[in-house]
Amino acid sequence: MTMSRRLFMGLTAASAASALLSACGKDDSSSSGGSGGGKTEDVKFGYIGDYNGTSLLAIAEDQKLWAKHGLNATTRVFTNGPLQIQALGTGDLDFGYIGPGAMWLPASGQAKVVAINTLGNADRVIAQPGITSIEQLKGKTVAVPEGTSGDMILTLALKRAGMTKQDLKIVPMDASVIVSSFSSKKIDGAGFWYPAIATIKKQVPDLVELARNDDFSSEVSFPTAFVAGNKVISEQQSKAQKTIAALRDAMEFRTANMDKSIELTAKMLKIPAEQVKADAANVKVLSVQELDTMTKDGTINKWLTGMGDYFVGAGKLKSPVDPSTYYTGDLFTAGAK
Repeated sequence: MTMSRRLFMGLTAASAASALLSACGKDDSSSSGGSGGGKTEDVKFGYIGDYNGTSLLAIAEDQKLWAKHGLNATTRVFTNGPLQIQALGTGDLDFGYIGPGAMWLPASGQAKVVAINTLGNADRVIAQPGITSIEQLKGKTVAVPEGTSGDMILTLALKRAGMTKQDLKIVPMDASVIVSSFSSKKIDGAGFWYPAIATIKKQVPDLVELARNDDFSSEVSFPTAFVAGNKVISEQQSKAQKTIAALRDAMEFRTANMDKSIELTAKMLKIPAEQVKADAANVKVLSVQELDTMTKDGTINKWLTGMGDYFVGAGKLKSPVDPSTYYTGDLFTAGAK
């Protein structure tokens, strides 16, 4: 529920290359200002190629929600959230999508969370056949995309087993490399996620799932989110308001048309709808009305506070951070007016 970060210095070159190989697309928004008023504004939007990260953008394009709100959107797919945070910082993106494992980055001031998206349940600690417990990973080679939800699920699982990463041979690795490395049995395990795990299962059908999000539901929630560059929020408020309005409309459509959202996501990702349907089964979709209520009653702040406590314990944050410093909940709920 994965940068200016020191932790990603070793990964940046490989990950950036992977990201740049991904496709870019531009929607067919008209040149008029749409219902957003004023001139059409360009918005650069990043996403991850799964149901969580893609569905709202696929809906916005199909339903012409960008044009409705006076936007001309260019979308670009990335392999994880931290790379998008980097791109937000350099101005290469205006908005992006992150899973829960990257939430410490906006908490540390590197971006703003403009909308909670879903609750994720796609993360797993996986192992090669024959390894049946977290404890049996001791001393073995385990890959993880650092700063992502894969990193988060592995850390939680190790803590519950009374272990730390020092008990393993941790290899920081990009998502695409984990798929090939696990499939060829070059690594013993990984902190990873669906739908990529489904790809691995085609080569290693009897892989073992040692931990999953649900195992820790009493300790921490796993919200996914849309984020914006700090300067977009402080200096381009019109663009931010229009983009949030388009996301809200897409959320309403998704809640009312789940099957259609799966179809549109599959079309955008150019993969079979059944594959997207299986991915969507690991997601709890939240309606815009639920998000408004949970923003106002403090539920989302409670989720983010719990995640902040985890990140402090994991060494990602030095101290707890008030979610109101990075979650622009008032801006999100204002879109209902």
